Amino acid sequence: MTQATQKFGEWPLKRLLTELVGSGPKSADDMNREQAREAFQRILAGEPDHTTLGAFWLANRWKKNTPEELAAFTDVMREESVVTAEPDCDPVDCGANYDGKHTTAVLGVAAGIVAAAAGTPVVAHSGDRVPTQKATAYKHVLDELGVRTELEPTESAEMVDETGFGFYYQPNFNPGIHDLYERRDRMGVRTFVNTIETVANPANADVHLGSFYHLAFAKKMCDLVAESEQLEFSRVLMFQGMEGYDDIRPGYTKVADWREGDFDDFEIETAEYGMEMESEDLAVDDVDADSAAITESVLAGERDDHFADAVALNAAFRLFARDDVDDLEDGLERTRDVIADGSGAAVLEELRAF
Repeated sequence: MTQATQKFGEWPLKRLLTELVGSGPKSADDMNREQAREAFQRILAGEPDHTTLGAFWLANRWKKNTPEELAAFTDVMREESVVTAEPDCDPVDCGANYDGKHTTAVLGVAAGIVAAAAGTPVVAHSGDRVPTQKATAYKHVLDELGVRTELEPTESAEMVDETGFGFYYQPNFNPGIHDLYERRDRMGVRTFVNTIETVANPANADVHLGSFYHLAFAKKMCDLVAESEQLEFSRVLMFQGMEGYDDIRPGYTKVADWREGDFDDFEIETAEYGMEMESEDLAVDDVDADSAAITESVLAGERDDHFADAVALNAAFRLFARDDVDDLEDGLERTRDVIADGSGAAVLEELRAF
């Protein structure tokens, strides 16, 4: 962690606001890498007063951050806040929007467990009621299922090696970001912290699976990875998820695929996989409890509905992200097999026993 007594450069946040980022969305200038690095070092050290920090976050939201700025923030976060613990396997990193979902079921836990049962290790990471939505994320579904979540990073790595699925808890692996919780909550809007926390990569995974609202944001995230000196992803696969989360939306979904600097995008239609459904079909009343109940019943092979289809497809996407299958059709065949033969349910029991 950065110490409050450390020496900084010549760019306190107030100066950055006055001379660069604070003049409005049309006339503001971007920071260079060193200025952005110093800004986030000061933030993690607790140096800016609360008013200046809020103004800085809001000014950056207005002007929109460049990939270079976001990469600089990410690198400082990885250097000074993130505690990594690398499992022996090489999992797919799932870092969905930490502020969660409030309408549709969270399917990433079920999908990750099914993928693990099919031979693709998966790690997920989240916080606990992160601003601004403070809605249901990975942690809350796992809690409902009786799986330990408030793990130290080394325990998280052991979990994924033992079961194929691992969960990393933000307050323990990214304490500097967690310490900003109150200030973020008082902002009332998302800041660039919501962006960079999703690529914290506590397991040092090689592949990142994420989500976006608009394709331009996915391209910016891929450029962030390319610009970063700390992230070593060889592949970033992102899709237009439900509520911005890493659950594929029914119907038409845009996908962004970045490999070693090459960016491509394509579309998938769930109807092409025999799945005639709409997002409303995956809505629930109590996102925490219902997501857990759906997870358990799908893994037990007790459902033959839209939720079962959606879990199988999302699990197949995790296999595809790691190149463990050639295409989604092959992935679907494997994920449906492990649901049918009880392998997914067995992984859930291993997680509960961990």
